[in-house]
Amino acid sequence: MPKLSVNPMRMLGKGGPAVAAVGLGCMSLSGAYGEAEDAQSEALIRHALDRGVNHLDSSDMYGWGHNETLLGRAIKGRRAEVMLATKFGQVRRDGQPNGVDGRPDYVIKACEASLARLGVEVIDLYYAHRIDPSVPIEDTVGAMARLVKQGKVRHLGLSEAKPETIRRAHAVHPIAAVQTEYSLLYRAEAEETRRLTRSLGISFVAYAPLGRGLLTGTVRSAADVSGRRAVHPRFQPENFERNRALLAPIEAMAKAKGCTPGQLALAWVLAQGDDVVAIAGTRSATRFDENLAAAGVTLTAAEVASLSAAIPIGAAAGERYPAASMAAVYR
Repeated sequence: MPKLSVNPMRMLGKGGPAVAAVGLGCMSLSGAYGEAEDAQSEALIRHALDRGVNHLDSSDMYGWGHNETLLGRAIKGRRAEVMLATKFGQVRRDGQPNGVDGRPDYVIKACEASLARLGVEVIDLYYAHRIDPSVPIEDTVGAMARLVKQGKVRHLGLSEAKPETIRRAHAVHPIAAVQTEYSLLYRAEAEETRRLTRSLGISFVAYAPLGRGLLTGTVRSAADVSGRRAVHPRFQPENFERNRALLAPIEAMAKAKGCTPGQLALAWVLAQGDDVVAIAGTRSATRFDENLAAAGVTLTAAEVASLSAAIPIGAAAGERYPAASMAAVYR
């Protein structure tokens, strides 16, 4: 297995901050994939900072405020070490799927609430978590741009936005990063998006780069599926075995290269270009170190192509989200 190495830094957007190529996605610290203990989660965040990882990614909907509050406590006294990213836009609707609010007045309100929970004066990267189809993206981003002028936000981002939306948003104010699910299991719309972001000088932030754990090889049977994964179509019994079988070429190459399947999957994402960074979520410091060491796995162009061909676009069985959540992505 590759040793823990220095996590290479990559620029976020044109002239943006330098961020760790492998960052920490914080969603799992608020119970998304099983119970999380706050003291352990705070220790993990500080462990990440000790390892030189500055890219911490949160959202106001992760635990509906819990995640930002937790993150704020963990980085207290170490703010200068952090490239702090959070998101707004998803709203809770009891008994129903989450709603989306991109109205300008809500953008301002949500930012003020996030700043208070995080205990900071400025957010480094502020994302629209989902795109509100009832509000022109120009209006939503216009409000986000006002936050930049007010010194409350440094850089703007979009999550799960389709290329035309990105282009329109970027015309209002420079977009530093677009965040989209991206891994060997999910590439179709993501690669279309990445072609546009690269042409505009926008960084591409890959979330769920390990296929929500499926690409690590540690979820070995449907019996291992629990928590949030249990509602995802790709983990349903009728799809799981087919998706699990896709790991064979990853596991074989990982064994030959002396790394774990998860490290190989992360290395494939990083090999897509210097404009791509990954945020991998975990509750474990050991797993975090394993993910970080993926930056030390070198893939040749032939190896990248071989993995891409072994798991072609569209090979995974089942959608990446339940139907209600799928309706809110890529728009």
